[in-house]
Amino acid sequence: MRASRPTVPARGFTMIEVLVALAIIAVALAASLRAVGMLANDEGELHRRLLAGWSADNALTEVHLMREWPDLGVVTFDCSQGNLPLVCTERVSATPNPIFRRVEISVTTPGRSGDLAQLVTVVANETNRGL
Repeated sequence: MRASRPTVPARGFTMIEVLVALAIIAVALAASLRAVGMLANDEGELHRRLLAGWSADNALTEVHLMREWPDLGVVTFDCSQGNLPLVCTERVSATPNPIFRRVEISVTTPGRSGDLAQLVTVVANETNRGL
């Protein structure tokens, strides 16, 4: 006579458990893809802002190197960097001290609203100064 062995329950996952696991993985992958897409978009905006900052810095350096008393008013000019079209706006205004003028450079992209970069400096009147 043979002794009967106890039956061992089958091991493994049910179909519902597998589907739930797949759904969780799909949600995690979708969130990862969205995050990577946002990072790529942010990198492009950072690059545009970097180039705009260089343009604004170049414009202010040019004002300092000319050593001329800037005229009051607003001037707009092209200040493109690389293949990125940029427009610089230079605003010169008076200060409470008549020896200085405030120079503000704003950089924008044509057709888009908002400034990509903005720098401000104060220029002294070097023309009437004795050595």
